[in-house]
Amino acid sequence: MTASNIPPLDTVLAGAQGYEGDRFVGFQLYDGLTRWDLTQNTTIPKLIPGLATSWKASDNASTWTFELRDGVTFTDGTPWDADAAIFNLKRFTDPTAPGSSAALVGQAATAGAGIIKGFTKDGTNGLKITLKAPDAHLPEDLSFLFMGSPTAIKAEGAKGFLTKPVGTGPFKLESLVQGQSATFVPNASYWGGAPKLDKLVLKPIPEPASRLASLRSGAVNWIEYPNPDDIAGLQSSGYQVLQNSYDHIWPWVFDTKSPQLSDPRVRQALNYAIDRDSLAKNLLHGTADPAKQIIPSANAAYDPKDDVYSYDPAKAKQLLAAAGHPNGLSITVEIPTSGSGNMIPGPMNEALQADLAKVGVKVTLKPIEWAAMLSQLAGGMPKGVDAMNISLTFLSESFWTLIFPTKAPINIGHYSNPVVDKAIGEAQTTVDPAARAALYTKAGAELTKDAAWLYVVNDKNPRALSPKVHGFVEPKSWFVDLDSVWVG
Repeated sequence: MTASNIPPLDTVLAGAQGYEGDRFVGFQLYDGLTRWDLTQNTTIPKLIPGLATSWKASDNASTWTFELRDGVTFTDGTPWDADAAIFNLKRFTDPTAPGSSAALVGQAATAGAGIIKGFTKDGTNGLKITLKAPDAHLPEDLSFLFMGSPTAIKAEGAKGFLTKPVGTGPFKLESLVQGQSATFVPNASYWGGAPKLDKLVLKPIPEPASRLASLRSGAVNWIEYPNPDDIAGLQSSGYQVLQNSYDHIWPWVFDTKSPQLSDPRVRQALNYAIDRDSLAKNLLHGTADPAKQIIPSANAAYDPKDDVYSYDPAKAKQLLAAAGHPNGLSITVEIPTSGSGNMIPGPMNEALQADLAKVGVKVTLKPIEWAAMLSQLAGGMPKGVDAMNISLTFLSESFWTLIFPTKAPINIGHYSNPVVDKAIGEAQTTVDPAARAALYTKAGAELTKDAAWLYVVNDKNPRALSPKVHGFVEPKSWFVDLDSVWVG
C-alpha cells in the first residue's frame, strides 16, 4: 500500500486513508447495502446489489426503500437484518449511539450519511430511509457505508472495534500489527462465495523505492503504484504491470478567495501554462492521461468538447497581464508526500513548479503527510496556502454536493457559481442516471471554464504483481475485487 499506516479497521473510518483504505479494508471486511461490479475491465463499473437486493425512491427522492438480503450473517454469527441495518445507521448519524464517535459520524457524513434524517423497518425484511433533502444518488453513496456487527460493536465499543472488526465481507481479520501489517483470512461463509486466497496481508510502504524492493525480494507479491521509471524494468523481469483509466483527477484545488487567485483569468493562465501532455508521457511514462477539464474520462458525465486547456505559455502570459500581473506572481501550494491516488507528488509538483516559473509564477511547495492533509479538509483551505494538491474523484456523487455549491460543507476552494449551484441542485432530485449525468456535465463545463482547479492528469492506477498472482481483473475503478485472485 502507498499509505503510511494500516487504515483504521472500523467500517467507514477506513476512508481516513483515502480510497486506498476503502479498497483494501472497507470492501474486504465489510459490505454496504450496494456495491460495484468490479469483475470486468472494459466499462465503467455499474452499481449492483450488496446487502440490499433492490431499492426504490419516492417521487422526489426524499425517501428510499430497500429490500434486504436474506440468509447473511456477520463473521461472528450475528444475523444481518433490518435491526442490524438500523443499528449501523444510528451509529453513523448519532455520536452518542453505542459504539459511535464524532470521528465516525464525521467520516460517515462525507460518505453519504450526512443527508440521512431517519430510518425504520419496512415490512418483513425491508428498510426505509428518509432524508433531510432529496438525494437521487443515495444508493451509489450507500456503497461506502460499511455495515459492522452490532454484537461486536456493543461488546468492544468504538475503541475496541478498531482492532477487532467484524463484518459480512469476503475477508475477516486474523491479526493486526499497527504500523506494520494487517492479516485477513477468507470468510468461508461469505454470501458471495468464499475468496480463493489463503491470506491477504496488507503492508503500508509509502516510499516507492521500498515498495519496489519488497516486490523484487519476494517480501510482497503485489504493490500499488510502482514508480513509472521502474515499470519497463519490471515488465522485462516478468512482473505483471496492470493499469486502466478510472474516475480520478490529480489537481490543484485553488482558493478562489486568495488575492492571488481570485481572478479567473489568473487561474486560466495557470492551466494554459502547464505541459500536462509532457508530464503524462515523459515523467509518468503513460501511467496517466492529461486532464484538460475537471471531469475524468472514466466518468459518465465526461464530454470531450469540454477539454479546453492546452499547453500555451504565450496565452498564459497574456491572461496574467490582463489580470494585472505582467511580471507574474507568487503562490504557495500544499502537497501530499504520498497516499491514495497521489501518484509521485514530489516530482510531479516540481515539474509544474518549473512550468509555471517560465510564465513568471513562483510556486512554493509545502509538503504534508497524507493523513494529516485529509484531516484538514473539514476545516477548509489551510492557512497560508493558495492551493492544495489532492487526488480526487467523482465516483461518490455526494462529492458534487460536498465540494462545489456555494454553501457546500467542504467547499475548500470557496468557489461560487449560480449555474453550478442550480445544476447540482437539480441533479439531487433526478433519479435517472443518464439525466443526472447530463446535469453534472453542465456543472463541469462551468467549473472548467472558471478554472476552479488546476487540471493536471487522470491516473491509470498502475500496480505491479508477481507472475505468481492469478485471476485479477484491473477494473476502471479505484476499487478491486480480490475474491477471484489466487497465488500459485
